[in-house]
Order: sequence, then C-alpha cells, then structure tokens
Amino acid sequence: MVDAAEPGLHARQRLGDVEVIVSGTKQLAAPREVVWGVINEPAEMAKLMPGVESFEIQDEKHWTAKVKVPLGLGGLKMTMNFERLEEREPEFASMRAKGQGVGALMDMTTSFTLSEADGGTSMAWEADVKIAGPVGAMGQRVLQPIVNQQVGQVLEALEQRVSAASS
Repeated sequence: MVDAAEPGLHARQRLGDVEVIVSGTKQLAAPREVVWGVINEPAEMAKLMPGVESFEIQDEKHWTAKVKVPLGLGGLKMTMNFERLEEREPEFASMRAKGQGVGALMDMTTSFTLSEADGGTSMAWEADVKIAGPVGAMGQRVLQPIVNQQVGQVLEALEQRVSAASS
C-alpha cells in the first residue's frame, strides 16, 4: 500500500474563517466493489470517523453523527449532518457535512473516485473543509495539522475495514 507522499494542501483564511483543502491517493488491496461497499454505506462510514459518539440514519441520503473533534484541551463536540450529493457506483461519490458546536461551524465537502489498479483499488480523494467562528479564528497553522491528523485516521481505518471486508 502506497499513499501519496504528502496530501495536496492549500488554505485560505479571512476573519475567523479558515478553509483547508486536502487531497491525495490511497491504494487499497481489495476489489473496487468491496471498497465501494465500505465507503458508500453510512453505518460503515461512521466506523471510519474518529470521535463518533453516536450515529443516526435519516434516509439513504441523510445521516447525523455526534462527534468529538480533538482540539487542544478536551475536544470540540459537534453535531454533524451529512448529505450524499452524487454517486456513480462503483467509481465516484461525493458528500457534504455541516457541523455545529460551541465556537465553531464547519462545512465540508468530500469526494472520491475509485479505479481498478494492480489487483486492488486506487482511491483519489479530496476534502474541502471550511471552519468559521472562534475556532476558525485559531488560524490555518493550528487547524491544518488537526485536519491532516483526522484525514490520516480515516484513511487508516478505511484500510483496516476494507481488509476485513475482503477477507
């Protein structure tokens, strides 16, 4: 399994709002259909996200999670509302997550494209994360490593779930 050397990253900041865009490629040793089944099922996605305390599915396109994002001392509790935006099975999907917690509003759009590669699957992914409010005022220098850490944890959990699902 080889990841992109460094996820692509750029950020913009204005008056308490921060935008961090991360992207990369993840190689997974499983067929595309197995990877699709893990990352396109809300209950499976909840298992990939760090800090999920509870999870509820409204319908096939909407679900909610209560999460605790590690942020300095303690953590930031947020209610995240997810919406599936687009999907073309088994190659592409995108979703939007809006989160709200004390001191922060988050708006994130993520997408992934799956392609067959060397007996496994190559997943190109991108996440555009916007954070507003006092937490956003902490700035890109503080928030970028947190976003990178969260993305790394999701990708590691994905690799483990896909491995378990394909065996």
